[in-house]
Order: sequence, then C-alpha cells, then structure tokens
Amino acid sequence: MILSIESSCDDSSIAITDINDYKLIFHKKISQEREHSIYGGVVPELASRLHAVALPKILKQTKEFFPNLKAIAVTNEPGLSVTLMEGVMMAKALSLSLNLPLIGINHLVGHIYSLFIEKEAFFPKSILLVSGGHTMIIQVESYKVMRVEAKSMDDSFGESFDKVAKMLGLGYPGGPIIEKLAQKGDPHRFSFPIPLKNSPKIAFSYSGLKNAVRVAIEELGELSEQDRADIAASFQKAAIEHLLQKTKKVFDIFKPKNFAIVGGASANLALREAFEKECEKRGIFIDFAKMEYCSDNAAMIGRAAIEAYKLGEFSDPLGLKVNPKSSIT
Repeated sequence: MILSIESSCDDSSIAITDINDYKLIFHKKISQEREHSIYGGVVPELASRLHAVALPKILKQTKEFFPNLKAIAVTNEPGLSVTLMEGVMMAKALSLSLNLPLIGINHLVGHIYSLFIEKEAFFPKSILLVSGGHTMIIQVESYKVMRVEAKSMDDSFGESFDKVAKMLGLGYPGGPIIEKLAQKGDPHRFSFPIPLKNSPKIAFSYSGLKNAVRVAIEELGELSEQDRADIAASFQKAAIEHLLQKTKKVFDIFKPKNFAIVGGASANLALREAFEKECEKRGIFIDFAKMEYCSDNAAMIGRAAIEAYKLGEFSDPLGLKVNPKSSIT
C-alpha cells in the first residue's frame, strides 16, 4: 500500500491505496472552509496552523496499515508554500522513520488521476483542468508525457468565481455559492463580455470579465437578492462560454477521441452540461472525476503515486523541496 498526503491549500487529507488493484483502503479529508470563510478566502498562515493540527489526527487512524506500506507519497508542488511544507515534513518523517521510499507528486497530475481512483488509467486524453488556482488544457499521453496546450493569462476559472462572490458580499468558497445563486437568476439580464472572443489565441483570461462584473455592481448601487442572482447567472454563463469557445479550438486542432474535465471547479453542473452537449455533437467521449474527488484530496495523490512507484520514480527524503509555482511542462 501507499500512504499519501495532501496539504497544498486548505484541505488536510490522507489516503491509503492498494498498489496492485488501486483499491482505496482509507481516505479522510478535513476541510478548512469554515475557518477561512470569515476572511473571504484562504489565509496561508492560518491554513498551515490548521494542517499542523489536522494531519496528525488523521494519521493516527492509519497506524494499522503501517506494516503493509511500501511507500509514502505527498503533494510537493504547486500550492501554498507554508501549507505544502506541512505535508512534506510529515511525509519525510514517515519515510525516514519507517524506512520507506518517498514519492513527491505534482498536485495537477493528481487532479488528472482523480479520474482513475480505484481503476486503471487509459490515455491518450485531452483534459481541461479548472480549479481555484489553475485553468489549462493538457494533452496527456501517459504519466510521463503531458503537454499544456492552453492556460490562463491571469485569473483562473475557479478564482474568478471566488472573487465575484466576494464582490457580491457572499461567502467562501465562491464556486458553489455562485452556482446555487445562478439557478435563481436570469443569465441574459447582463451582457458580460466573453473574454478573448475575437482573438485567435488559445488561452484563457478572466480579469476582464471580473472587472465587467465589478462595474455592473457599482452601477446598480444597492443590490437586491434578484440583482445578485441575475449577476451570478450572467457571469457564470459568460465564464463557461469562454471555456467552451477556447476548448472548441483545441478540439478542432487535436481532434481528441477522449476528453475529461478535472479540478475543484469541474463539480459545476452547468459547466458539465455545456461540455457534455458539445462532446456529444462531436462524438467525443467525455469523463469527469466523481464529485467527492473533484476538490483537493489525498486519494488522487495516492492514485498518481502508484504510477510513480511502478516507474521507480522516488524522491530523496532529505532533499525533497516544495515548489509553490510549479506547473506541468
């Protein structure tokens, strides 16, 4: 078995995964959403302190599996440096004390393997990754061969939802709040611009759309509940349409047979519906991670770690470092 640790942002999570059949033996996650909601976003230093309390609590529940462990895996990139460090220090201590190899896992690769928890992976596949920190399209040939074909030039898809929620005086995280509010709103009331609509560039950008929402809020002044719902619905419509337009360009170029959407923001049902319709028209098989594995979790890190373990890709227990700004090359 592999013990995996995830602490890249505000979720403390540990999992135990069987190497041979991919079965998830143990998985627990402690969210920090309630603690950060009063600040309207994640406070790194607070997140780090909360990890320092939560991770050891979860680890105690896994001791019965220690005799069967073959490796320790941990997210070491990308993410918040102070929170990544909490998981990495625990992983190093376990690796050295139990005399087990250490595996550093890229958090974004983990999201890709959230598609394959408790089952075998299959590629090639074009993947749209949408989260609070990243928006990108990745061509995946294998665990070792991945290419980023498009990425955001500024804000991520998920980040834009958080910021719009904050502008509307709503809570954190903004994604599910905006999605729920949008169900009560008129998506045609506000004609928010579709970013890069007339640009041939295959890239994403959400700063302009976010600014258009800010201007609309300022012009309205005091907002009614219906105003908020209509803004949420109109914003969500434009945000998803932008993703769809740029992904269509990738479809035209690469003509994938298999496509998937991963990351925390992939739980958005309006997003799923829009892409399901487009893929059905094109005859493309579309896949999503299960809802419980869309957000950050150790199960996806453990699943990715199985691939690294089989390839013999181990890290130096003393030399493994955190890399907050890393991506996929």
